[in-house]
Amino acid sequence: MERVSMHESIGSLHEKVKRDGMPTVAERFDAQEKTRCSYCTKGVSCQLCSQGPCRITKFADRGVCGIDANGMVMRNLVHLNLFGTAAYTYHAKETLKTLRAAAAGKTPFGIKNEPRLREFAATLGLDNGGSTQELADRVADFLVAELHRDSSEESRLVDILAPESRKKLWRELGVFPGGPLHELLDTETRCMTNIDSDHVSLAKMALRMGISMAYCAQFVLEACQDIIFGTPSPHETSVDVGIIDKDYVNILPNGHEPFVGAAIIELAHRPEVQQMAKDAGAKGIRVVGSIETGQELLQRYPSDDVFVGLTGNWLNQEFVLATGAVDLFAVDMNCSVPTLGIFADRYNATVASVSKLVRIPGVNLNYEYDPEKVEGLAMDLIKVAVENFKNRKGKETFIPANKQKAVVGFSTEAILGALGGTLDPLLDVIKKGSIKGVTALVSCSTLTNGPQDSLTVAVAKELIKRDILVLSAGCGNAALQVAGLQTVEAQELAGEGLKAVCKTLGIPPVLSFGTCTDTGRIAMLVTAVAGALGVDPSELPVAVTAPEYMEQKATIDAIFAVAFGLYTHVSPVPPVTGAPDVVKLLTEDIEGITGGKIAVGEDPAAIAGGIEAHIAKKRAALGI
Repeated sequence: MERVSMHESIGSLHEKVKRDGMPTVAERFDAQEKTRCSYCTKGVSCQLCSQGPCRITKFADRGVCGIDANGMVMRNLVHLNLFGTAAYTYHAKETLKTLRAAAAGKTPFGIKNEPRLREFAATLGLDNGGSTQELADRVADFLVAELHRDSSEESRLVDILAPESRKKLWRELGVFPGGPLHELLDTETRCMTNIDSDHVSLAKMALRMGISMAYCAQFVLEACQDIIFGTPSPHETSVDVGIIDKDYVNILPNGHEPFVGAAIIELAHRPEVQQMAKDAGAKGIRVVGSIETGQELLQRYPSDDVFVGLTGNWLNQEFVLATGAVDLFAVDMNCSVPTLGIFADRYNATVASVSKLVRIPGVNLNYEYDPEKVEGLAMDLIKVAVENFKNRKGKETFIPANKQKAVVGFSTEAILGALGGTLDPLLDVIKKGSIKGVTALVSCSTLTNGPQDSLTVAVAKELIKRDILVLSAGCGNAALQVAGLQTVEAQELAGEGLKAVCKTLGIPPVLSFGTCTDTGRIAMLVTAVAGALGVDPSELPVAVTAPEYMEQKATIDAIFAVAFGLYTHVSPVPPVTGAPDVVKLLTEDIEGITGGKIAVGEDPAAIAGGIEAHIAKKRAALGI
């Protein structure tokens, strides 16, 4: 692979690690390209039982059990969605434990947004009186019950939060879900050998899971994290690898859960903790965000002398360690690569797991996150980082100078605040055509369709050029931050209409909505817009794109977007092409059922053109 990343910093670090003889994600990708299985790429392979592996070929149109291509492909796709739903639900469960502990005063971060807690309780139909601790326990009890609600019962959360038009449709389709844990249980069982082999039935189960996941896990965890850490509001920060300074003790929280990282930030602001680093010969302690944990922290914590910003997304991990200036890489429940131990040994770093789920070869520091003990854990990690600094001080470092400013911290509440407390100004500029529509870019990063982040950035540029506002979340959000698209200067890359609106409001043309978990937050903004216009979400000039989706969370995000009624572009092409009926269902037939559909493609102009045409069709139908 000649070019690994569109980011100069990662390109220069890749050259360094090549000279050092360290194979990275890029070299492993090239090696795997030589042995790709075409049947797996098309989704027509199965290894679920001892009679396999089976492939659907021109010589064998069914697996040994009798399943056809459509059933096999859809079952494989649903399996991916199971993992994503489980991960989001686990994160929600950990958030609810943290809410209880924070309200009880057992964490260093406490409850920063009590009004949001009382407002949320009222939304749920609960008594919102009493002490903070009593109310937090009441809310947590309700939400835990919703996670566990039987699939034969309708989710109360979905009933409270979803648009009436969607609920009516989902009931008619038989996809109105219960709680995500029971939807997982049902769907996992259906996906065993010789149980559910009908691709339409399996597709409906995926829709149920997607709806339950979005409302009962994603929305819940972000609402509760807003209560704990504060609702995101716009502020400027710094991104890219150049924010690391070798003269400091550098601690990088990595993963998807912000809890341990937030505790470290709170402790690192204490003068006596900073003094520990100075006594070891460092200038102090700095916390540097990495991937989605970093993105969660970035949304809520202002940059200062302690928390200095974000390095980038998941493909950066090996290269960030290769700077030789990382003292502690603290990894939580998601997206930490298996080679971290190897790179830590080579580049004088320490890696520690802070989740009972994560175990990495060569990493011997394994902690379990307990919200009531997180302050002690954070202090232990700081001490480990200080000791690492003593050992690596004076050794070789290589830190590219690249730094980039970004405006982050947008949320539904922040947008309403910028608009004067009402959606009317946004609706007015959409009706006038200054902004043609809105696209949520919720993406990972992958090497399958080009260098890291290249397609994501190209698609975003094409969209804003066409006067389409972009709301960005996930690892793709970091791509756009590092590429400079979340600055006021990026207004000049937008079309004349969008540029004028952004200049009036003083905002970038790409708004940082946080992490992949913020898909639920974006859905609530779409719900608010649809409610203000009195239409169903499927009637809005709104679309979704995942230009570089990578893993299982992304697939369930896409399924929810389709269930919600949205045009949803994904790249690379999912492993479904071996089943024509499944392809037709996802890209054509489903639009007549939910109003949403899947679109594919890897050319940025064509991707943006498809979204623009969809938006134009919706505008015409609305008469705007």
